[in-house]
Amino acid sequence: MSLLTNVTDHALDDGYAEATARREAEGGAGMPRTLKAKLGLAAGLVLAALVVTVGAAQARFTAPVVAKERQELINRVESATKAADKLQDDVDGLRTEVGDRQRKALEKHGGDQGELVALLSGATEVHGPGVKLVVDDAKETAQGDGSRPRESTTFADTGRVRDRDMQRVVNGLWQSGAEAIAINGQRLTSFSAIRAAGDAILVDNRPLVPPYTVLAVGNGNKLSTDFQDSADGQYLHVLQQNYGIRASVSAEGDVRLPAAPSLTVRTAKPMATGAGKGAAATGKGTS
Repeated sequence: MSLLTNVTDHALDDGYAEATARREAEGGAGMPRTLKAKLGLAAGLVLAALVVTVGAAQARFTAPVVAKERQELINRVESATKAADKLQDDVDGLRTEVGDRQRKALEKHGGDQGELVALLSGATEVHGPGVKLVVDDAKETAQGDGSRPRESTTFADTGRVRDRDMQRVVNGLWQSGAEAIAINGQRLTSFSAIRAAGDAILVDNRPLVPPYTVLAVGNGNKLSTDFQDSADGQYLHVLQQNYGIRASVSAEGDVRLPAAPSLTVRTAKPMATGAGKGAAATGKGTS
């Protein structure tokens, strides 16, 4: 009880009380008493008020300028975006026109085998019986320690479909008798390349997103059976069993494949030699 009574009676610490009494005795407490001190305090207050006022006025003055500059920047970005979209549309239109002219020239100068050449080069749309193969990433991709066959120091996600997986699938379909192939609507030709850029798979430099739908024209049932029995079909089966990659193969009565967006046509001619040797004699040529 004595402790509580002492705390109640001496709410202010004795040291603070002594310091306050000393300042009052020395005349250092309260407002300044001399005229010089009062003028100094008043000048300080006026200066502080002036700084605050100037700062507020400047902020109010510059706000419209900043907003105007921001709007001008947004307008420039939007204008540049529209211009880029228009240029892309022009490029797509010109690419389509070039492709159409290439296809017409190929059909015109292909002779008796023009239709076959157009089919093999991807110059025309095709449809007929075939196979539909859908390949997709695993539902839950797993991270590994880099010791398994599909893992590496830069890409350890074993549940992801990679470019080399699609390469094997496509090569297996060609080997099994496919006459024409497209991936996600992208027609493949003899010059098509399937590569990777980061996590994306590119077909002729065009990025694709899963699921990857592969359509192949051919004898549907036979093509499906031959592919699943091939080494590449077994490779895909291993991906399903060991890594959870999802895949389904079905024979279709009619599949439609678009024409290739651009064509690269090359011709070969035998080399002529005066002595009748070399390429002319051997039947070899150059492209």
